[in-house]
Amino acid sequence: MKPPAEGKSAESKSADDSSVEIAFEGRRIAARRGESLAAALTGDGVRVMRSNRSGDERGLFCGMGVCHDCIVEVDGCANQRSCMTKVDRPMQVRREAHGRPPLPPAAGEALASGAAAERLSPDILVIGAGPGGLSAALAARRAGAEVLVVDERSQAGGQYFKQLAVEGPGIAPADRQHREGRALIETVVAAGVTIRSGCTVWGGFDPGLFAAADAAGAMEITPGATIVATGAYERGWPVPGWTLPGVMTTGAAQTLWRTARRLPGRRVLIAGNGPLNLQLAAELIAGGAEIVAVAEAAARPGLASAGLLLEMARAAPELVGEGVRYHARRRAAGTPMLYGTLITGIEATASGLTARVASPAGERTFEVDAVCLGYGFEPASELLRALGCGHDYDADRRQLAVRRDGRGLTDVAGIYALGDCTGLGGARLALAEGVLVGLAAAESLGRPIPAALRAEAARADKDRARHRRFQRALWQLYAAPAYDWSLATPDTLLCRCEEVTFGQIEAALGENMREIGAVKRRTRVGMGRCQGRYCAPLLDAFLADRFGRPRDEFTGFAPRIPVKPVAIEDIARLAP
Repeated sequence: MKPPAEGKSAESKSADDSSVEIAFEGRRIAARRGESLAAALTGDGVRVMRSNRSGDERGLFCGMGVCHDCIVEVDGCANQRSCMTKVDRPMQVRREAHGRPPLPPAAGEALASGAAAERLSPDILVIGAGPGGLSAALAARRAGAEVLVVDERSQAGGQYFKQLAVEGPGIAPADRQHREGRALIETVVAAGVTIRSGCTVWGGFDPGLFAAADAAGAMEITPGATIVATGAYERGWPVPGWTLPGVMTTGAAQTLWRTARRLPGRRVLIAGNGPLNLQLAAELIAGGAEIVAVAEAAARPGLASAGLLLEMARAAPELVGEGVRYHARRRAAGTPMLYGTLITGIEATASGLTARVASPAGERTFEVDAVCLGYGFEPASELLRALGCGHDYDADRRQLAVRRDGRGLTDVAGIYALGDCTGLGGARLALAEGVLVGLAAAESLGRPIPAALRAEAARADKDRARHRRFQRALWQLYAAPAYDWSLATPDTLLCRCEEVTFGQIEAALGENMREIGAVKRRTRVGMGRCQGRYCAPLLDAFLADRFGRPRDEFTGFAPRIPVKPVAIEDIARLAP
């Protein structure tokens, strides 16, 4: 069922209207209006948000609505993702026990009495309001197309341009990255693009029919052309203890800071692979956290890396400059950078967490409040796959990449794709690509492209080329080994949602099950709320290694509708 209607009464306003009181299991928590419920709870020291069927505690993990580990009950309404729930009124919040409450008795009446789905037919539908989606929407609108942008988050901007949602005394103001994103959002809105935030597209059907839902109800969208810009989410790194409260992705910790100025903890270990971990370290240090170490899986750059660094500096000197500044802040704080180092296990203690890391030089342990894991990304391509868009396996990135031409058109008519959902490229590449894809989509609908926009497209094409050069060099610099199966024990969870261990997977393989579908049916791996987003790529790679066969678009789980969890009532609204 949906949460109750959200409103603000006169009595809910305090002298400081930015402060909102949350009642959490006998505690009174002073939250900040506009932040996520997960941020407010984390800021008050709450780490445990639910328990699973086995009674194990879970907390904030992905911070972007993918994993569903942070679900709570809000004002009597169960299954609310605290990371996606904005604090805009006083709330009564409870932890969820087992996370699967029964369907309310009145559910049938609500289905029968609810309003029919809203029906929309824009020229162009853009799914995702990150840098690429916003850039594409703006270009298409400037070409004369009517554009609707839908995005699951409460604010446009995506992961890179995530906006600061709080303000007040003692809160660090918006930085340059925030301001750049805000300027883009305002420009897009001023151009006449419609943005529907808090809107989840859960299904794509032939020909050109999309099912979506937001707080107001269900939607049926039939655009002339569609641009999918759904971004990416962080890979799982299953080691003992990776499901403990206080262990979260790098992106989740960055969202806490960049949207709500909340720290994941006072003492933090950051472990993973890639430049986002370094940026997070610099930001949390500026916020007052002690970063005990950044454990980077890639080897330390040496003289052999000079050519890559030179190529990066030529292609995008501004991005290299950012990296230099992040390192300078890290060094000034005394935070060590541990190259060639992997996290191998995490344990709960009376005061927090103990994390173990290992490198060729040996093993170290750290006592911390929080552990941030960032071992790369998986494209959020589930909608593209469900639509039938072809994909190829990229062995270098260890991920599926959608097939598309130079203007972003996939092999399904009218479906374009750009940004990190097509393979990791970063925000700058997505911004450039958005111009080209937005204009291509508009032109496919018969909109003429004036000379000024064609000149802008030419500049964007050059920007796209140089940022591709930068990304190629960057990921050669950050080249790191894939997940090592020896890191897991038989009791280590592979599937967070259905609580399936590596031992259970091995038992299924011992029954001569060699196909991923058979293993799924035998163990329920991938059948939970995240729908296999964390376990499926790992299991696919595991089976490929075990049986010596290549990965492709058919070796993993088959795409299924709905691609995101959705209320039953919203499915029912689409009935003719």
